[in-house]
Amino acid sequence: MADEMVRLAQKFINTTYNQGATLGIPKLEEDGRTGWPTMYALTRALQYEMGITALSNSFGPTTLSTLQSKYPKLDDSTVPSANFCRILQAALYCKGYDGGEIDGRYGDRVKAAVTGLKSDMGLDTVFPGSALEPKVVKGLLTMDAYVTVSGGSDAVRAIQQWLNGRYVNRRDFFVIPCDGYHSRDVARSMLLAIQYELGMADGTANGNFGPGTQAGLKAHPVALGATGTWSTLFTAAMILNRRDVPLGDFTAAVESGVEAFQSFSALPVTGAGDFPTWASLLVSYGDQSRRGAACDGVTKITPARAQALKDAGYRYVGRYLSNPSTTSLPEKQIQPGELATIKQYGLRCFPIYQTYSRSAEYFSYAQGTSDAFRAIEWARIHGFKPGTTIYFAVDYDATDAEVSSSVLPHFRGVHHTISENSSYRVGIYGPRNVCRRVADAGYTETSFVSDMSSGFSGNLGHPLPGNWAFDQISTITVGSGEAAIEIDNGIASGRDTGQGDFDPGTDPVAGLDVDLDRTAYRDSMLRDVQSYLTSIGVPETGGACWTDSDWAALGGVSTTKAYDTVLGADALFTSLARELKLRKALIQAPVLWELRTLSPLDTVADDAVRNGIADDSATGWGRISARDAIAARNHCLQEGLINGSPLTEADLRQVWDNLQDPFYNIRSVAYLMVFNAHRLGIGRPGPTTGQADTQALLARYDGVGEDAQQYGRELIGLYGVLESYNALSRTK
Repeated sequence: MADEMVRLAQKFINTTYNQGATLGIPKLEEDGRTGWPTMYALTRALQYEMGITALSNSFGPTTLSTLQSKYPKLDDSTVPSANFCRILQAALYCKGYDGGEIDGRYGDRVKAAVTGLKSDMGLDTVFPGSALEPKVVKGLLTMDAYVTVSGGSDAVRAIQQWLNGRYVNRRDFFVIPCDGYHSRDVARSMLLAIQYELGMADGTANGNFGPGTQAGLKAHPVALGATGTWSTLFTAAMILNRRDVPLGDFTAAVESGVEAFQSFSALPVTGAGDFPTWASLLVSYGDQSRRGAACDGVTKITPARAQALKDAGYRYVGRYLSNPSTTSLPEKQIQPGELATIKQYGLRCFPIYQTYSRSAEYFSYAQGTSDAFRAIEWARIHGFKPGTTIYFAVDYDATDAEVSSSVLPHFRGVHHTISENSSYRVGIYGPRNVCRRVADAGYTETSFVSDMSSGFSGNLGHPLPGNWAFDQISTITVGSGEAAIEIDNGIASGRDTGQGDFDPGTDPVAGLDVDLDRTAYRDSMLRDVQSYLTSIGVPETGGACWTDSDWAALGGVSTTKAYDTVLGADALFTSLARELKLRKALIQAPVLWELRTLSPLDTVADDAVRNGIADDSATGWGRISARDAIAARNHCLQEGLINGSPLTEADLRQVWDNLQDPFYNIRSVAYLMVFNAHRLGIGRPGPTTGQADTQALLARYDGVGEDAQQYGRELIGLYGVLESYNALSRTK
């Protein structure tokens, strides 16, 4: 929401520093909205007023030391100029405090605002009064909040205020937010606090969980009856891990909470704040000297290595279903005979699926759908039994915004596909926050947590997800000689025990379709599609029953656009073709045709359903009716090709609505092709289905009668063009 005083603060920057580009102070948009651009401009203006020549967005060591040396306290008698004061007033408004009239006067309203700010920061005792100390100014010129924000915890805020008040005068401790949220800054501040209490000097204390800090914690266990600073720090760490205990003394309630935390985290249940518990509370990987029962790795489990793992106490081994690289990590993928070795030595395996999952750009609903189909295929090839949980990787530090925009849609696609097309279960490998959010959305059953990456924002300040199965905490080598194997050591919760027995597995089916080589074939394939369609009276644009103006006004789809639309979903077409073991062109041809030949009557029919005049129409990319989709899905359900509940006439409108989703629509087109073979009394379509049966299937897609037969005659040519290029991709 825009704020008039924030707008005036922005105007002050623009008018006072109207040579901003020359000075290094960018012009602000005067929109009344607080944001980093405004805070950066105020920071640069403050630097300018203090005589710093190299202006920066960062309120770094130079800015802080200059402020400390020149103005250790800013108040009505020490503010050096009216503009300096206006900067402070503007910052107060951007923080939500009453900064006066931005008039350059450090008056009563400013003093009251500063007093309130320092109280909110937890600094009213250490910094009493209405003056601004340099570290308070540094905090003022951030986007940090000092009141509990929506969804924040008052208990967490009390810890943040306590930390500020106790440690702000240490050199490397800066005012942290008091917003009720655990975060990277809070996690680092907790470690600094512990280091200060251990007696580390400024410059030695660094906020890292190093050997000195670990040794100190081993010497400072806390237990029932403990009081004082160490007890407060320990209970603070418990609260920051979302444990409902009181801050302060180690009471019986705290002891009970510790026992619950230890049990949840698979730690020895002592009820005391021993080192393993301290470590698990403070850093994601916890005590890395722990040896778990789970591991994962990129090296083949040979008999010698299996024995070494078993002797070291490991029971569960994570191995990769596939390896997208043919050159690096040659043993990353499960190797022939490996699962038999795992079984023979009494180990159990949990499968991992990962391709190039290291940035937000990779993740989408479409990619999740494709990944799930590939994982199903590989799991069956290796012989994993129904009920196996497959862990899909998010192997990077996804921000919360990226989880919302990319990762959640991706796992919606994974979950939908695994649920509809297999008897496997969905797990996730990734940082804590990613695992928790995807689980909360209902897309995963268990989590494999990448806790070794303690610096990930998705691990810092986040507790273990409630459904964690495996917790990856360290990289070690087990065994020696030919039995030596490097593994990622992990803790097992027991929520997933992997698989200890396997089906014989299957060889990959030869001759199935693959993704089109777009670089090689996109343009030539389009030219051939255009040429064929033109030859049967369907030009690049327009149509027999359209004027060009009507065609454009009603959203007509050109051949190129229809082609690119289908090509954009190539991974889904490929996945469905491989899953159902039929030719991809059999699904592509009707979808491309129906997109290209969309008519005004189709639009009218869809509107009639939307407005309640009709109950069904041929709709979506493939112009498929809800009744046909219901019949096709029920047939595939009966044949064991998909999972779900039978659909009835009562589901008609919901299915019609679902058909507006291209992914649901394309799936339904594929299932209809299988059903149409049943209707025609011919064999299920497959890689070797002949031309006559293929044409019959295409004709039946349009119904029965002479019009349908003509439809089949026209589409068999389009099918031939598409199949010729799919065949080239298959044989590359």
